[in-house]
Amino acid sequence: QVQLVESGGGLVQAGGSLRLSCAASGITFSSYAMGWFRQAPGKEREFVAAISWSSINIAYADSVKGRFTIVRDNAKNTVYLQMNNVKPEDTAVYCCAAAPLVRGLWIPDSYHYWGQGTQVTVSS
Repeated sequence: QVQLVESGGGLVQAGGSLRLSCAASGITFSSYAMGWFRQAPGKEREFVAAISWSSINIAYADSVKGRFTIVRDNAKNTVYLQMNNVKPEDTAVYCCAAAPLVRGLWIPDSYHYWGQGTQVTVSS
């Protein structure tokens, strides 16, 4: 049974930082690209960041570039999203996902497995 479990969300003031974690089980984690997506109320799911299995290929949405950092630890089967200088518009449920191929990682359909998400709320 594949499980992706996010943690680390919460309430933070604008300008602050959070680190999200996504722990994977039931898959060969080092064989999957990993991504973070977010969805705010009334909005469509939005790509945030992605990282290939080897960490060689990394991509960010323009809206988070320079503020967020995605890293992975294959020994711990975990991917992280370090969020710095957060803004109220970053408020959303953040989900991690696993993709078998390093292709089209900004597209939700490229991912086979999804976590339930963790809420991030940024106050102004």
